[in-house]
Amino acid sequence: MTLPDITGYIPKIELPFDIPILLHPPIVHFMVAIPVVILLLEIINLMMRKKAVGGVSYFLLVVTVVVSAAAYFTGLVDGKETYSVLSDAAKEELAEHKLLGTYLLVAPVVVLFFKLISSLMNSALVKVLYLLVLIVFVLGIFQQGKDGGELVYEHGMNVAPLKTLDAKIFDLEEELEEAQEEIAENEKKSAETATPPPAIISQPVPEETTPVETIGDTVEQVVEAVKTEVKTEVLQYTEPVQVEQMPEAVQQVQIPTH
Repeated sequence: MTLPDITGYIPKIELPFDIPILLHPPIVHFMVAIPVVILLLEIINLMMRKKAVGGVSYFLLVVTVVVSAAAYFTGLVDGKETYSVLSDAAKEELAEHKLLGTYLLVAPVVVLFFKLISSLMNSALVKVLYLLVLIVFVLGIFQQGKDGGELVYEHGMNVAPLKTLDAKIFDLEEELEEAQEEIAENEKKSAETATPPPAIISQPVPEETTPVETIGDTVEQVVEAVKTEVKTEVLQYTEPVQVEQMPEAVQQVQIPTH
């Protein structure tokens, strides 16, 4: 029998904190045990008719409302954690488990309402109706516990998939470390064996040399220039010499000879 889908009527509540995974299994133990205790107390109180027993039943019903909300939200977290690695059959069963869990989220509020009505109205019919609602609630919890056990033990919900994922992550991390070490070694080897770039040899600028013949010609030109300058200077500082003319007729003395 498939229950009508009422998940659309439940508002999505964003919690201000993160719920750790694998917190659902310990909480559902309380979700199963507390309603059973309430049912036993109500059956006992039918004969004892003690107000103290009724007060304890009220308190446990309020606790059940809180625990059912905790079981619902932790179940959502665990379901999302491993949904992608589940088989198709496991996904279908998980969807049914979530739907029944949505009913069980609302059921404690309904049971608490009937408990309040039965306390206000001193009517046997109302008390019987309250007990029937409580019994249906406990049976629904038993069915939910059975479905949850099948998800864990048959489909490996939060057991095998998580172990598989952890193993895969561990293997990938090891491969990544090995690859990084290999890359580092290869870079080191390539750096050691790399040929240094050829050094640029600076070629000396050839000095201009003057041929010997050119030097000789230059020396001769300099000597000639010096001579010319010396002659010029000598001529400038030398006064003209006046030579007196000898008389035209110079009588020579004749010496008689024998």
